[in-house]
Amino acid sequence: MSAVRGRGMFVTLRDVARLAGVSIGTASKALNRGGKLSDETRERVIACADKLGFRPNDLAQSLHRGQSFTVGAISNDSFGRFSMPIMEGLEECLADRSMSVFMCNATDDPEREARHVESLLGKRVDGIVVTGRRADLRRPLELHASGLPVVYVYSQTDDPAASCLLPDDRGGAVLACAHLAGLGRRRIAHVTGPERFEAVRLRRAGFRAALASAGLVADDKLTLSGDWSEAWGRAALEQLFKPRRRAPDAIFCGNDQIARGVIDGLRERGITVPADVAVVGFDNWQIIAEACRPPLTTIDMNLKQLGREAGRRLIELIAGKKHAGVHRLPCSLVVRASCGALPHGGNS
Repeated sequence: MSAVRGRGMFVTLRDVARLAGVSIGTASKALNRGGKLSDETRERVIACADKLGFRPNDLAQSLHRGQSFTVGAISNDSFGRFSMPIMEGLEECLADRSMSVFMCNATDDPEREARHVESLLGKRVDGIVVTGRRADLRRPLELHASGLPVVYVYSQTDDPAASCLLPDDRGGAVLACAHLAGLGRRRIAHVTGPERFEAVRLRRAGFRAALASAGLVADDKLTLSGDWSEAWGRAALEQLFKPRRRAPDAIFCGNDQIARGVIDGLRERGITVPADVAVVGFDNWQIIAEACRPPLTTIDMNLKQLGREAGRRLIELIAGKKHAGVHRLPCSLVVRASCGALPHGGNS
């Protein structure tokens, strides 16, 4: 029997049926849009339910129909820099199926994550999306053989049966550096983050592949790894612009924070961007990219599209379709003034 609190008391399906003068079964059919009922009876039951403030018990309905039309989302991205656009795309996709999302923040705490999983299982969610602030390997969720569909997005696990969605970091780097080479830049440096991140290794591989395709040589002295920070971007210039060393005419940065530090540092040295040195970042973090002077050309990981695709795949998993393995979705180049090319509607 469904029941909710309304007008200071619990209103049950029996209350609705009594007020409408019908059986409980008839009231249930009317509210669930089922059964062969006259329009007059159905409308009378719905009007009585509205009058009493009755709302169906979602858990009871999920037990009846075998689906709750809810999914869980677990993230360790406390700041929401990566998870929020993913969640936006996910919710847009699921809204088309009248599905809702329970958002849980695990904050890199395995015990907290386990509690969230137990809570979501208790709510009988139809599936779970796992995301984070980095795309490196993580442990698979402990689902206790529940068989619940799971999609990892901007996150991945070494379970070959898992469905993982990631941005194509290598392809994004190829886009960035091919663009610089196409603008006539011939001595392109790469300033990036810590080696332990998979994204760093993939973006460096794309950097080298793009230079090779353009007939250019990647100089190891122009490839520098440090922190994901503006401070590192400024500090890296000390090595790139040492006396008697041939300076780069372009710098591809591993993220937008590094790129902003690079641009600020170049300006402090009296080096003009992009006339003397072109700069391209990675992430399209708009609050940084658009505030740079000049505004930053960068790679967009299309996180919202990743979220939409995660929702689509989760719906298919719930329906019984199989998805497994790591799938990388294309990035796009957002052209702004820092590379010396004129923007063409924002993307190229």
